[in-house]
Amino acid sequence: MVPTGTLYIVSAPSGAGKSSLISGLLKHSDDQLQVSVSHTTRQPRPGEVDGEHYHFVTVEQFKQLITQDVFFEWAEVFGNYYGTSRTVIELQLSQGIDIFLDIDWQGARQVKKLMPLAQGIFILPPSKPELESRLIGRGQDSAEIIAARMTKAVSEMSHFNEYEYLIVNDDFDQALTDFSAIIKANRLKESQQAIKHCDMLKELLAEQLK
Repeated sequence: MVPTGTLYIVSAPSGAGKSSLISGLLKHSDDQLQVSVSHTTRQPRPGEVDGEHYHFVTVEQFKQLITQDVFFEWAEVFGNYYGTSRTVIELQLSQGIDIFLDIDWQGARQVKKLMPLAQGIFILPPSKPELESRLIGRGQDSAEIIAARMTKAVSEMSHFNEYEYLIVNDDFDQALTDFSAIIKANRLKESQQAIKHCDMLKELLAEQLK
């Protein structure tokens, strides 16, 4: 019997290193850990592949998917829509796969209403100057957009206490170790281990069960 996978909600202000941490964890994980591929109406960034990083759709297509109740959660961020397929998530969890949802706090609230057992992980930068430096260093946004992201970051970070776990991404390697520890600890919970090792436990406790 396969334990049900865990749904992890991962949120952070833009530039805090969320995507890098998720990518770093996936490089050293088994195939029972995956990232949900969301739909979005924003334009692909350099290097992003449709169907791998996001499902890129038009606003009209996205709104049609909303009316079809396809999304597990959806939100509008900086004028673009983002949404997660409910069907795909539920199927992967039933197969024992742990899933990362890379969404903001608004989406997290929607997901938590539908799946209260989902585990929230919030990633913080060590300081606002460091966050701004990272945004500038990416070389992807104008000064105006960076200023808007910094303003939004303060609002986003105020919701950190709505999550089960908090990681400060100051030293990347340490943050990655902390991230990995959360996944490992959840897999070692009694409820998960009892299902995974059901036959072994029956054999170990055979005398007690007579």
